This record gives sequence, structure tokens and C-alpha cells, in this order.
Amino acid sequence: MKKLFRKILCPVSFDQNSISAVELACELAEGTDATIYLLHVVPAPPITARPIPMEPYPQNEHDARDRLKQVAHKHLEGKVKHEIFARTGDPARITIDMVEELGADSIVMATHGRTGVSHLILGSVAERVVRESPRPVLTVRGTAR
Repeated sequence: MKKLFRKILCPVSFDQNSISAVELACELAEGTDATIYLLHVVPAPPITARPIPMEPYPQNEHDARDRLKQVAHKHLEGKVKHEIFARTGDPARITIDMVEELGADSIVMATHGRTGVSHLILGSVAERVVRESPRPVLTVRGTAR
């Protein structure tokens, strides 16, 4: 029987919803030869008229990698193969780009399920990924708010 998902991209924002997505990705990958790719995207700094020092941003990626290692250790270690990635930029765009870069065949990610004005103002990374992804996206709506 062909394995359904061999490379699962799982964006992580470190909230309980995204941890639920990590746990579901682990369930999908357990017992197979699948690899989970944990990704955290540090939002790019806003463009302003004054210069922005670039020094803090690599540190943010460094901090994100450390936190991803903790998540992987707690939820994936000894269960499934996994790798971690931290990038800086637009979260939806980076997630979609990583699908191609990694050759991922699926995405498991959290959604906050915002509606109304908050959805209009904040938008939805998950919604954009679902719309633009070349691969299937499984969204997890956690109970944490």
C-alpha cells in the first residue's frame, strides 16, 4: 500500500492550536517512513522610512529554532523523523514556498477560526495557504482561544 503522506510540512506559531497541529501531524506520520518538517516564520519587520537594524532578526530566527527544538523534543522525538526550519518573511508566502523547497506532499496547520471584523483586519494565514497551496492542507482548529 502506498503511503499517503511522506513529507508533512507543519507550520508552528507556538500557540496551543499549532501544538495540536503538530500532534495530529505526528499521528499521521507514526508507523510510516514520513518526515515532519516543523516551520516557524518570523514576521518580516514593517517597511518604514527610517533604517531598520537587521541584527535582531537573525536572533529571532535563532530563538525560533530553539523553540522548535523544544516542541520537537516534547511531541516528536522518538516517534517520527523530523526537521526544523525558521524563516523570516510573510508567513503564508514562506509556507507555500517551503512546500516546493522541501517537496512536501501535504501541510498540517492550525487555524484560529477568526470571523467577522477580526478576520477582516487580521486576515488568515491558514486561509491564504489553503487557497494558494499546490498540495492538500489539513487545518486544525484547536479549542484554545
